Amino acid sequence: MRPRMKLKKKPQGLVGLDIGSASIKAVELKARDGGYELVSLALQSLDQRPGADGALDEPTSVADAVQRALEDHGILNSNVAAGLSGPSVVIRRMIVAATNEEELEIAVQHEAMQYIGFDLVEVSLSYYVLGPAANMDALDVLLVAVKRDKLQAYTGMLARAKRVPVVLDIDAFALQNAFEMSYEPPPDQTIGLLNIGASMTNLNITRGGLPLFARDIPFGGNTYTAALQKELNVSFEDAEKLKRGVDVPAVQPQAELPLLRSVSELLVREVQKAFTIFRQAAGEPLNAIYLAGGSAKIAGLVETLRAEFKVPAEILDSFRKIHCDAGKFDTDFLASAAPRMAVAVGLALRSFDAA
Repeated sequence: MRPRMKLKKKPQGLVGLDIGSASIKAVELKARDGGYELVSLALQSLDQRPGADGALDEPTSVADAVQRALEDHGILNSNVAAGLSGPSVVIRRMIVAATNEEELEIAVQHEAMQYIGFDLVEVSLSYYVLGPAANMDALDVLLVAVKRDKLQAYTGMLARAKRVPVVLDIDAFALQNAFEMSYEPPPDQTIGLLNIGASMTNLNITRGGLPLFARDIPFGGNTYTAALQKELNVSFEDAEKLKRGVDVPAVQPQAELPLLRSVSELLVREVQKAFTIFRQAAGEPLNAIYLAGGSAKIAGLVETLRAEFKVPAEILDSFRKIHCDAGKFDTDFLASAAPRMAVAVGLALRSFDAA
């Protein structure tokens, strides 16, 4: 179980709520025959301004949009597991000299000052022990720090939306939950997970159920949109269509492809920098890459990643092992939306955590 912030005693059933800068995603699951069944789902676009930071940029309008989206899709459960990411969230691995829980608590507080870049009074800390540190009388610890003002703003926004934030998770960890449930990877495989949203890419490198390295990269689908707008002289709306592979009458067919490829190379370069930091610290070879998020299906992106990292890369299907009633849900829509819903699915899985 990865670090997450439990705000209240967990009731039965949580709605996984992923609020990005471009859309609201919500998923509700129930247990079924040793697996899971989709109960309800919402995917609603936000009125997006380029560069907007979603929930915290315009909290009142976003809260109202969340309330409408969930009510319109019949999601009545007010208890949610919500995700956080971005510059106010710090995720770091660190070596802590400690032999018991009391020593660990004190040592984490002390060591955290070197890693988070904020005054400790400004943040809420959580941590998880990955295991004993190699060749040392110490522990390998995953630290998560979130600025308190972001937590307060986020929980205030959810309260306005008439939702109770029972669990606050980290988007990169929720992505890992969805992946592991869907694919059950071998414990010796090192997997790179990418959730490419509108303004942010969440990276999580995992092995054996543990998050070895996580980063938020300030690069996403909006970068593609801006490049298309500028180079093809089209509106924001038409650039969004071209990004999704929809033809625009004023633009020559496939004129967008070289531009998409050029931006993908920039994204891959940023991801490569993060992987380099990981390899230097851990020396682990990468075995595969899985892509999620609204921009995972950008034409040529998967192929660019395969060519750069020389490993298999594919789109993550977050509904792969979830029973979805074809009489209730459109299967074509679910197949199309599955990469975008990955974080929401991972958050919904928090309903089934041990208390």
